[in-house]
Amino acid sequence: MKILSETALTYDDVLLVPQYSEVDSRRVLSTKSWLTKKIALQSPVVSANMDVVTESEMAITMAREGGIGIIHRFMTIAEQARQIERVKKAESFIVENPLTMTDQHTVGDVKRVVEETNTGGILILDQNEKLVGIITTRDLLFEEDDDKPVTAIMSRDVHSAPPETTLKDAERLLHEYRVEKLPLVDKKGKVTGLVTLKDIMKITKFPKATKDSKGRLAVGAAVGVRDKEMRRVEAALQAGADCIVVDIAHGDSHLEIEMIRSIRSHFPEAQIIGGNVATADGTRRLIDAGVDAVKVGVGPGSICITRQVAGSGVPQLTAIIHCAEAARPSGIPIIADGGIRHPGDVAKAIAAGAQTVMIGSMLAGTDESPGMIMTRRGHRYKASRGMASLAANIERNKREGNDLTREEIEEYVAEGVEAAVPYRGKAREVLMQLVGGLQSGMSYSGARTIEEFQEKAIFMRMTGAGLRESGPHDVEVLG
Repeated sequence: MKILSETALTYDDVLLVPQYSEVDSRRVLSTKSWLTKKIALQSPVVSANMDVVTESEMAITMAREGGIGIIHRFMTIAEQARQIERVKKAESFIVENPLTMTDQHTVGDVKRVVEETNTGGILILDQNEKLVGIITTRDLLFEEDDDKPVTAIMSRDVHSAPPETTLKDAERLLHEYRVEKLPLVDKKGKVTGLVTLKDIMKITKFPKATKDSKGRLAVGAAVGVRDKEMRRVEAALQAGADCIVVDIAHGDSHLEIEMIRSIRSHFPEAQIIGGNVATADGTRRLIDAGVDAVKVGVGPGSICITRQVAGSGVPQLTAIIHCAEAARPSGIPIIADGGIRHPGDVAKAIAAGAQTVMIGSMLAGTDESPGMIMTRRGHRYKASRGMASLAANIERNKREGNDLTREEIEEYVAEGVEAAVPYRGKAREVLMQLVGGLQSGMSYSGARTIEEFQEKAIFMRMTGAGLRESGPHDVEVLG
């Protein structure tokens, strides 16, 4: 038995000391950071891989706002792959596999495909697979004869561009030709892709968006550590996942390390995030196993009771400091997972050495999270729960086809709870508050970048009275 003499700290134990600043406005500050050694984020926020937080809708919003979402693993392998594909198809500079039909089809055939796929246009090819026309929903609006051949209503004068067309060139050509769709055609007359005005408008609307090398929104996928999970890894990567999060509560374990090594062996180029850990030694072990980022946090989450049930954990600020120091020589980024209650906590986590923060319950209350809005005592809420809660465990086993016995249910020791979190509206609004808080913290430290912030930051411990003084006091808060 050993007792450590160090006093461990969390966010409410400290404040960042204000320093001389030449920053005129927080809007000019850069919050660019690194999720992994190869994936950059303009907003250092990650939505948690929880079944009440991140599916495709949340992941799309996160990526558009400069962060990233991690699709949870508590679904079938096929469904997780579909969720990833939805994110990848949400917006892209080039549609790689545009819908095509032949000139032998009828108007009725086209209508059925348009209805099934909700697409705005279909390229028409001849028997040699060369582009001969295009049909849009506008062409179908007043067409009642479903037996009419597509050649009778399609637009034959189709403007196209070569496969190597850049975004700027595509914008110019769409404007010049006054069209909304620009097929990309190679020298042999074969269609290689499609550029649409709608997709380009999305790109200009979300300039901070996190994209992959093909211009698609970035997304991550969570996996477990059992043998069958290698099939999940393969399916997620094939669907386009940009990173794999090996997701267990106690990441400093042989199961986690063996899984990381197996993924690295089978998929050498994959970006792997390991966790969760809370110590410097645990961080080093994951780095030695081959991770590209380490997720830090054992027990700080609002719906996590690991510290109460198991008596195990490290207060989050100290955990971040120790893990970041251990990771610094290798340049592996740290993700601070859990315990974020206020925007100022994001600033403290980043200042302590994290490159990004993972958010769970704050995003669980938004429109983009799975689940319904409920009303209690005149206030609106959404459900949240820890992934180690009893309900989550029962549902997870049901999805996997396992019927738990009464004894198994009674013997399960939950390390998470179910809870109602306040409804918060759009996820974008929450993200703006979190990133805005980070920028304010940077400005008070006179820092213009994350790197400079971490170099300059000075923490001061405070008493319970200091914490009370830090929030509203001696007033009745109206809203």
